[in-house]
Amino acid sequence: MASHPLAPAWLAVPDDANSLSPAVFSRNIGRDDDGVLTVAGVPATEIAQTFGTPVYVFDEADARERASHVLAAFSREFEAIGSKAKVYYAGKAFLSTEIARWVTEAGLNIDVCSEGELAVALAAGVDASRLGHHGNNKSLAEIDRSVSVGMGAIVIDSLQEIPRVADAAARHGRRQAVRLRVNSGVHAHTHDFLATAHEDQKFGLPLEHAADAVAEIRSFDSLEFLGLHCHIGSQIFGADGFAESAARLLAVHRELLAAGPVPELNLGGGFGIAYTTADDPDSIDDLAAAIAGIVAAECARLEIPVPLVAFEPGRAIIGPSGFTLYEVGTTKDVELITDAGTTATRRYVSIDGGMSDNARPALYGADYSVRIASRTSEAAPVLIRLAGKHCESGDIVVSDDYLPGDVAPGDLVAVPATGAYCWSLASNYNYLGRPPVIAVKDGTARVIVRGETEADLLARDAGLDAR
Repeated sequence: MASHPLAPAWLAVPDDANSLSPAVFSRNIGRDDDGVLTVAGVPATEIAQTFGTPVYVFDEADARERASHVLAAFSREFEAIGSKAKVYYAGKAFLSTEIARWVTEAGLNIDVCSEGELAVALAAGVDASRLGHHGNNKSLAEIDRSVSVGMGAIVIDSLQEIPRVADAAARHGRRQAVRLRVNSGVHAHTHDFLATAHEDQKFGLPLEHAADAVAEIRSFDSLEFLGLHCHIGSQIFGADGFAESAARLLAVHRELLAAGPVPELNLGGGFGIAYTTADDPDSIDDLAAAIAGIVAAECARLEIPVPLVAFEPGRAIIGPSGFTLYEVGTTKDVELITDAGTTATRRYVSIDGGMSDNARPALYGADYSVRIASRTSEAAPVLIRLAGKHCESGDIVVSDDYLPGDVAPGDLVAVPATGAYCWSLASNYNYLGRPPVIAVKDGTARVIVRGETEADLLARDAGLDAR
């Protein structure tokens, strides 16, 4: 079948519009004899009947395996060059007490960016020494709490934070380990809203100011300097950006060694995943090998020991492990004039969720895929746009994909790779309650975050008390 004239160039017509690509779905996804999508043996129809829709669905075994695999890959490669690797799970991607337990039981540490994320990690029983605290504007209260609970490392993001953290550490009688976030000037090839290491942005200090900032850190007895930290962006598919960033950081790392120990280097995270079958990110194994090789070569050139190197993946661990299940409410065919002057039809398929449970497409044009989850079909594929139910024309969850032409109201559809930055960015726009989060493992599904009810939405409305 020829490509649809309204389809983007990267989107091919599928040979089978029922296929569940392993590039975008988790490992334990399949279909049963009736064509119903299953996760770890539980049918999507059963999930919808039990928990309702929309619902975030996580393949627990898949998430745990990805966490273990990331740590194993980086540990293996850095041990091969005579060093060690430390992996932090970036809690901003999605954090709950269950997720915190999954990643720490796999041997990872956790990054937190707020008191709320810290509270979740502590409530999960995570030892504070396994936590790192990020943020460009940590309040005095946040810093004090972070120090008081025994935070493993605080990432200094501005000059003002140095005395603030030092004062808090002195009050609590602690020597607080800190990293200094710097901008390497390397901008990974990604969306501008996601890029976090070019100079004109809110995070970190220019690399040329690092030496003075580290000297100030070292002037406080209550602070222990661990090393430099840099994050070059998100949804990065290859190692080239890490290579250039590591080279620039290690040059400064070498200068800092002259005045004292610099045991670590944190290269951040941002490893990309596939959201569509057109996406082709490097594997974690390939990234780990490439980055370790880069660091080893650069340290040899600079004649310095290879430091412990830390990483902070979030999306790469939890993103592919989740999908969102919706129910189709309406379909609508829209006739459009193409650039060639011909007429073409786009089918809008509207679902019972939208930008309140997945803000990424509206925020920065993120692409996703979709498949019918409640059945299979022999109908020819049609180009569809999966639309949300909110009062915004930009409320689109999947801009372009193909579904069987008989997609209809009542069908369940699954949008894969929604494990990261969907629940964590969810809102109550149009007063929709945020969906529940369930985990499925070994044929059993359970709630790990309860969905919001109307009572929850009204509970904070002080107008009810006034009346």
